[in-house]
Amino acid sequence: MSSSSRTVTRKDAAVPLPADVATLIEHFADTLWMERGLSRNTLSAYQSDLRKLYHWLDQQRGLTLLAAQRLDLLDYLASEAAAKRQSRSLARTLSCIRQFYQWALRSQQLRNDPSARIEAPKLGRPLPGTLSEGEVERLLTTPDLEEPEGLRDRAMLELLYATGLRVSELVGLTLEEVSLRQGVLRVLGKGSKERLVPIGEEALDWLQRFLDQGRPALLNGQRCEAFFPTRRGDGMTRQAFWYRVKKHAFDAGISAPLSPHTLRHAFATHLVNHGADLRVVQLLLGHSSISTTQIYTHVANERLKRFHQEHHPRG
Repeated sequence: MSSSSRTVTRKDAAVPLPADVATLIEHFADTLWMERGLSRNTLSAYQSDLRKLYHWLDQQRGLTLLAAQRLDLLDYLASEAAAKRQSRSLARTLSCIRQFYQWALRSQQLRNDPSARIEAPKLGRPLPGTLSEGEVERLLTTPDLEEPEGLRDRAMLELLYATGLRVSELVGLTLEEVSLRQGVLRVLGKGSKERLVPIGEEALDWLQRFLDQGRPALLNGQRCEAFFPTRRGDGMTRQAFWYRVKKHAFDAGISAPLSPHTLRHAFATHLVNHGADLRVVQLLLGHSSISTTQIYTHVANERLKRFHQEHHPRG
């Protein structure tokens, strides 16, 4: 590298940096990598944030990174917000700035931390994607019931919607974990926490039908402990099941974006829409904290707002 300057190659900061500034930023990134093992992409983003901050301080205040004061940082963050940067991006920038000045303080390059007491922007929790009850009904009725794979897929979709299982929990079910007589599943969820989940009559009927007709045809005499096997005689993978879900959604004409949790979200959202107690939904989903489950009250509220806007004469 040149002793006078180092050229930044990222398009968002292509102005040459003074050598001392470039070295300062590199030393900070090296420390983060050694202490926290951050990924190359995260370190690159942090370095880009500090380069942007340096150029702003230099152009707007005539200051270097180590000379900035709290008001300078607040003005910089305000300028970034005015440029329509998203709250999540601003929060990452502030996290980078805080870590930089804490590092400078620890390494005795500063006597005071100018980023102290700067509050992070409030982040709204993104609402989970879900399906309407009509879309779920179309999805459930799409598999070809003349084929054993279709019976299996229908039973899996019915069970997923009836219980709110995670996809990994669904494909990992074994024969001994499903009690059709008692109508419950024994599920080993996150953190190896076990919970009992009621199945529901409709899903029970499809599970029994699959056991009687679809499963023997798929296995053709092979032994398999997985409740939902493939023709190879082993359990389905998450990826294989999700491929099947997307195929059925396409066949059902569902254009809404899907994720592996879509039916789980639909299960919880529709329960809340129909008046289910949030604590019950928490237990069924296997959430360790009620705060995680509360997102579904926001989903229901958003649905009510949209309904009001669409149908009220002054909405």
